[in-house]
Amino acid sequence: MSERDPKALIRTAAVVAAGAFAAWTAAKLLRSRSADGAPPRIGPYERITVAVDRAVGWYRLPTALALAILSGVRTTLRAQNLYDTTTQQPPAPPPPADTKVRSADGTYNDLAHPAMGAAGTRFGRNVPIALTRPGSDRDVLSPSPRTVSVELLTRTAFTPASSLNLLAAAWIQFMIADWFSHGGGQKDDPWQIPLEPGDPWFENPMRILRIRSDPTRTSADAGAPPTHVNTETHWWDASQLYGSSLDEQRYIRAGRNGYVTIGRDHIENPDDTTLVQQPRLAGWWLGASLMYTLFCLEHNAICDALIARYPGWSDDALFEHARLINAALLAKIHTVEWTPAILANPTLKIAMNANWWGLAGEAIKKMVGRISDSEVISGIPGGKTDHFGVPYAITEEFVTVYRLHPLIPDEITFRSVEDDGVLQQRPFQEIAGLAVRERLAEMAMSDILYTFGRTNPGAIQLHNFPRALQRFTRPDGVVIDLAAHDILRSRELGVPRYNDFRRLLHLNAPATFEELTPNRQWAEELRRVYGGDIEKVDTTIGMFAEQPPPGFGFSDTAFRIFILMASRRLNSDRFFTTDFTSEVYTPLGMQWIGDNTMETVLLRHYPELAPALRGVANAFAPWTAVAAAAPRTEPLAAAPFVA
Repeated sequence: MSERDPKALIRTAAVVAAGAFAAWTAAKLLRSRSADGAPPRIGPYERITVAVDRAVGWYRLPTALALAILSGVRTTLRAQNLYDTTTQQPPAPPPPADTKVRSADGTYNDLAHPAMGAAGTRFGRNVPIALTRPGSDRDVLSPSPRTVSVELLTRTAFTPASSLNLLAAAWIQFMIADWFSHGGGQKDDPWQIPLEPGDPWFENPMRILRIRSDPTRTSADAGAPPTHVNTETHWWDASQLYGSSLDEQRYIRAGRNGYVTIGRDHIENPDDTTLVQQPRLAGWWLGASLMYTLFCLEHNAICDALIARYPGWSDDALFEHARLINAALLAKIHTVEWTPAILANPTLKIAMNANWWGLAGEAIKKMVGRISDSEVISGIPGGKTDHFGVPYAITEEFVTVYRLHPLIPDEITFRSVEDDGVLQQRPFQEIAGLAVRERLAEMAMSDILYTFGRTNPGAIQLHNFPRALQRFTRPDGVVIDLAAHDILRSRELGVPRYNDFRRLLHLNAPATFEELTPNRQWAEELRRVYGGDIEKVDTTIGMFAEQPPPGFGFSDTAFRIFILMASRRLNSDRFFTTDFTSEVYTPLGMQWIGDNTMETVLLRHYPELAPALRGVANAFAPWTAVAAAAPRTEPLAAAPFVA
């Protein structure tokens, strides 16, 4: 190399710098845990990764470097974007008889703080609490949520998410029903939204119920921004199946063999006619029914396996262990299958597999277990519990980034799994609410699952919100514009507007509408709706407008909350950390979780789907069309039907 070759010198310096950064990264990953009970420390490494991310964008970097940048960004978010909204510890309920199974209401997950994450406790925040005050009613209603809905969200033509199937949309609603709910709205003093001339809405002003007030507030909260409680448990504990109270749990249990009850129309407790009165089923549609049915069947299949292995176990022991195993399987499927499907980027696939298995990989973890205390090397499950200095809770910002209604199509063409022939075509309103029972009476579950596997959901972007949900009749007869509802809710909950949201997540904020979105037409529409003030753009609208990273199904902005909270749901839960053991789950349970996937669950209960899944690497990707009636495979130990 010539001493006068500056390019060669630069290349050499770059290689040396890259090697030094790689060594620095490896050292950081091996000691990535925070001190017990304390938030992570932010040092030069984290500051460099955030600066590089802001300047370049992690997704524009080679995979190894991108992973290193994301690791530093996540540590920064853990240190600076977790806030506790509680002002005093709720009273501790009586301890359960057995702390090695999940309580019905989420209490005693953390044995030292029994109420943490329980149903009826407050949502946390990912932004400073002082910045979560929603402002005046005028601020909340400006610009009109209805105008935002009509002008920016209305689906002009269906834009598909071509890398996904509709099961991905059903899945995320199924998960959301586990994670959070604000409960029913307050019937007095609703929001009143004046309509523009010519708006066809059936009443003027449009009325939207306010969020239910927080019943846990005391004098200690005087002057603090509003808070709200989660009616579900905050934990990843399959509460959408098992409920968030003992009463709900009793409701679904069959009373023998640990089973849950599944009706002939696949709705829990089929003799109960009060479906519309069950808040957690308010968003009931055919996709939700598929998921509830599938994983109720899976629960019963797990019970059968436990009965064969432990024949003397009681109904309670079978139920509780099947619940543990089923909930962990759901978390695993979401982590290593659903997420890489909707965030189809090579870096993210490695990162999400590392969240569960660690960078050492699935084979090593199955063979010898954990080889390091580091969550990066050996994954989060089975490691140490870590709250990062802040009591665990689902956050209001997490709720906002999971408003993903554009995934829903306005109509579905149902096809036969035997020959791909068309069975019927239905608008969304005819596959929702009590109409679900009619569709299930007309078509086989395998045909419906096949249809969902063959159908694309909508892309998560502007002008792709389903028209069916902009004028949707709920099972209780109330008509809502769900798009306007989504916009209003985020404002009412004090979620900062888009630019402030990005700044608080350590991202650059666009200075112009053209910088926000590469779509020139959208930029003009945004300018008109928001009166030329980019600082007023709603977080949901900004996320739908921005260009996502390659392969991503949603925005990089939403992804920041995801990389913080997706890991946190595992890190804080002792049933995924210190109690994720064979002693708690049983050896059979650990093997069931490790070996099963969404595909094996589908084929266990509906083996006739095998031809459609052949050659499909991820069950949430589009399935193969069957060309003709295919021979059916032998069933895989299907769970017994419980009526």
